[in-house]
Amino acid sequence: MADEPTLGEVVRRLDDVRQDLKEDIHGVVSLVSSKADSEIVRLGQEAQDERHTTLLGRVAKLEEKDQQKDTQRQNDRRLILFSLVVPVLLLAIQLYSAKQGA
Repeated sequence: MADEPTLGEVVRRLDDVRQDLKEDIHGVVSLVSSKADSEIVRLGQEAQDERHTTLLGRVAKLEEKDQQKDTQRQNDRRLILFSLVVPVLLLAIQLYSAKQGA
């Protein structure tokens, strides 16, 4: 009977084991939490990079379309100017020729 622990000693040992287990669990939880947080941050960064790349592509397309519209607008202005000026000049030349001939 001398080798058997007393009831108080068994309770103390179980309490120590419970405390050690509780500390180990807290360590594992903090490790998993930090790992999960770093994984979430990495995934968030990847998603943000993907959105950034997509937006850059859209902006480039919009700028290209805007440039094409500006070029078309300039061409239209030239066409309108020439379509108004050339007939007026031809009319002026005909009037001048008619006046000189008469």
